[in-house]
Amino acid sequence: MSPPFRRVLVANRGEIAVRVIRACHELGIEAVAVHSEADAGALHVRLADLAISIGPAAPAASYLRIEALIEAARTSGAEAIHPGYGFLSERAAFARACETAGIVFVGPSAATLEELGDKLRARRVARAAGVPVVPGTLDPAPLEDPGALEALLQEAGRIGWPLLVKAAAGGGGRGMRLIADAGELPEALAAASREAAAAFGDGAVYLERVIRPARHVEVQLLGDAQGTVVALGERDCSIQRRHQKLVEEAPAPGLGVGARRDLHAMAVDVARATGLRSAATAEFLLDADGRAWFLEVNTRLQVEHGITELVSGLDLVHEQLRIAAGATLSPAVRAAAATATAPDRHAIEVRIGAEDPARDFAPTPGRITRWRPPGGPGVRVDAGVEEGSAVLAAYDSLVAKLMVVAPDRPSAIGRLRRAVDEFEVGGVQTTLPFHRALLRDPAFLAGAVDTGHVEAAWRPAPLVVTVVPPSGPAMEGSPTLLDGRPIEARLEVGEGGRAMLRGKGGQRWMTYAELPAGEAGSWWPGVRRLEIAVDGWRFVAAVEPAARAALRERARRSAAGTAVPHRGAVRAPIPGRIVAVHVASGDRVEAGRALVSLEAMKMENVVRAPRAGTISSVAVAAGGTVELGDTLVELA
Repeated sequence: MSPPFRRVLVANRGEIAVRVIRACHELGIEAVAVHSEADAGALHVRLADLAISIGPAAPAASYLRIEALIEAARTSGAEAIHPGYGFLSERAAFARACETAGIVFVGPSAATLEELGDKLRARRVARAAGVPVVPGTLDPAPLEDPGALEALLQEAGRIGWPLLVKAAAGGGGRGMRLIADAGELPEALAAASREAAAAFGDGAVYLERVIRPARHVEVQLLGDAQGTVVALGERDCSIQRRHQKLVEEAPAPGLGVGARRDLHAMAVDVARATGLRSAATAEFLLDADGRAWFLEVNTRLQVEHGITELVSGLDLVHEQLRIAAGATLSPAVRAAAATATAPDRHAIEVRIGAEDPARDFAPTPGRITRWRPPGGPGVRVDAGVEEGSAVLAAYDSLVAKLMVVAPDRPSAIGRLRRAVDEFEVGGVQTTLPFHRALLRDPAFLAGAVDTGHVEAAWRPAPLVVTVVPPSGPAMEGSPTLLDGRPIEARLEVGEGGRAMLRGKGGQRWMTYAELPAGEAGSWWPGVRRLEIAVDGWRFVAAVEPAARAALRERARRSAAGTAVPHRGAVRAPIPGRIVAVHVASGDRVEAGRALVSLEAMKMENVVRAPRAGTISSVAVAAGGTVELGDTLVELA
């Protein structure tokens, strides 16, 4: 069988670019990568047949530039463009630019994107199709008209508090803010709009009621140009933080055949109403009574599409490419759709992000010094990095997806637990320890979780570690974490830097990584501080007494949104770009007042005053960048 295209340009980066490039190669298609200047050495660039630079690191200057992507396709001779997910994947203007240039857009048509890619229009489509929609506004919030705020507040009161401010374009939790009352609305509107504009190039936002408790369940859809649309099963995505998914599983636990059939039918009705062609996902909230409320349609491939592939036996990227070339739904797709309400396998995915669960999932950009993914039957790892890769602050924190499949849910959990325990990452803190704890959480094991579970139940407890050098007295280590359980242990450092953890959990060999040059000296003796990985948690242990004071100060830092005062300075808790400064010199502030908004890894983080005081000076301005520990403001 001849390939659907000769050459395809992949208009994305990271894990999804790697995923699409490999799918192209499997079909005999040449793959063209695009990259920012910062991504010149990235894995997706190395795997592609041809790579083209499209601008500086900032997404707005590279991956969000439609004209640069079209020109790259023309220059390379690509017949089609696959947008991946995020960036421009749901932008009708991008699909239309491809059509105008005579390039095939591997995704829904521009007309469908206008109807479904915009969440406000999708809500109208669902309502017209008779599908229950989460209560909220149907028009963008009037951000440019301060006089309209009062009317918007009245509308918010009619919808009911608490509310979400949500981006009309894009997804993945970007451009989303939870607000409890009217006083929080102005700041939330501005922050969500800024984040949405930076991530998707569109700052439009709207209001939506919060349904609690609720499960987040989504249906995988596939449609062809002949008007056939099918559902390929559903996924439960209820384990989230900041409205971003951490864990997904297929099928949704505890959903009966009848409820599954009804949910699939609603999703198909919404997609069919707009002539869906390609892959999309309809998302729903299931309330405490089991009633389904339509949220939105993501008119692209989802991050979690791999677990649907593991259950259905399909390759959704292959199917997207074939459909884009004009093919009808394959017999394999139709067969999978026919059995989607009674699957005979269970798959689970955990997202491995460069984030610190101990600091409210704060971004942790850096360089990966050790990369040892697990293997074995039924285990799949989709990654956009390798050992030595840089995890950049300019982009999303996702570095890999770990997926497993097994005959049933208990078997899948056991397999995933083993795979998570084997996964070793050094150089950056990741979400692996969170997943290790979750896979031992009784509520998760029982399938009794909702979208608020992480915020309600995630309470990491300290692990006190003692570092024992090859000779000399033991030195006190910093508090850290292990599986969310308090443990006292000793790390004995041996030859070659290997360290053995001894404690209540038995013993297990661990590894270490020294801090960057300039912060750490040679190995023993003389090292001021040593960075050690214990079951995926990274912490800094003092080796000389002189380092202890700084270590204790670092240990007192809590969530990423709260800065630590030091001689009057409020410092940056993470590296990133300043997107807004909320105070000026001379301002009197109370504890908790927003001082600076800092963007890192496509997330906006608000740094708040740690105590009451007066701003004596402001050291940063919007548009500037800061490193970890840089002074933001001086608080007298």
